[in-house]
Amino acid sequence: MPDRQPQLSDQSGSDAAPAAAGSGTPVRRLRPAQLLFEPQAETPEPERFFNLESIDDPAELLRRSTELTLAFRAAADRAADFQAVAAAQLADPRRFDALSPAEIADRADWTPDYAVRMVEHGRGLLKQQRSSED
Repeated sequence: MPDRQPQLSDQSGSDAAPAAAGSGTPVRRLRPAQLLFEPQAETPEPERFFNLESIDDPAELLRRSTELTLAFRAAADRAADFQAVAAAQLADPRRFDALSPAEIADRADWTPDYAVRMVEHGRGLLKQQRSSED
């Protein structure tokens, strides 16, 4: 009985691809569908900030924006703690390549005084980590 489905062709224009290894049956490949419209030109989407601009209710907007503010503050505090730990590790005098607070300040775009405070804060955090591991 003949196959009643139309023969599909690959992109090369031949009616069937070569036979699959050992099967004797041609492998059918589909051609991509033709576009019936022109794709739209890429227009930049309006800038969105966590969809806050789409919230109409002021109470909901205050709740959601406060939630985001607190989350960003917590993230910034945590990132600052990681900076302090890294500064303390870079300033560790046991390292052969220890950096001075001025060099750390240069790398992190801090003032030298702030670098000293961050190194001290980082040393305190490292000390806390070691005591909690014991």
